Amino acid sequence: MQNVVPVAERVASRTLAGRSEAYAEEVRRLVDAGFAVMRRTGSIDPRVGDIVREAGLSNQAFYRHFAGKDELLVACLDDGQHRLSSYLAHRMAGLPEGAAQIRRWIEGVLEQARNEEAAENTRPFAIHGARLADRFPEEIRRSREHVVEPLRAAVALAGGDPHRDADAMYHLAIATMNDALVARARPTKADVAHLTDFCLKAIS
Repeated sequence: MQNVVPVAERVASRTLAGRSEAYAEEVRRLVDAGFAVMRRTGSIDPRVGDIVREAGLSNQAFYRHFAGKDELLVACLDDGQHRLSSYLAHRMAGLPEGAAQIRRWIEGVLEQARNEEAAENTRPFAIHGARLADRFPEEIRRSREHVVEPLRAAVALAGGDPHRDADAMYHLAIATMNDALVARARPTKADVAHLTDFCLKAIS
């Protein structure tokens, strides 16, 4: 005989599913609002009140998902890292495996400081990164791994150590990007080429 799910359980299941979708939409709006407020005001430390107004939500909605502003900033950072990872993977796709992919990965990271819109979105995290990493080490580690993962495979194919060499390249590229963002500078094509050549020589 076919099992029949009780009506109460079916209704509760539908309610929870609907609530989950609604909550996911709230989080998306808050993350987008965080980026929008920082970009519009130039603030690296946006106020919760400004974020919820931008999202069209309430303080109650904000604190339903985040214990405080730093948790939202971590969510924004994680969202940005996932987007960056997808962007880098797309840039690397179809290239000869190894050195060409490493070059494209480094160029893609530094493009975050060369592109004006990307720079405005990324600058707050260049400034707040150490504080967020201190408070949320595991979350930051996972976000970072999304970005460095495609580089590891390329480094291995180029004959390097996919862990130590890839980590060293990651830190060089990210530090160069962060320094430029903090100083509101734009790395030149020559700067990017020099860093890339340096990294490739290190594993050649």
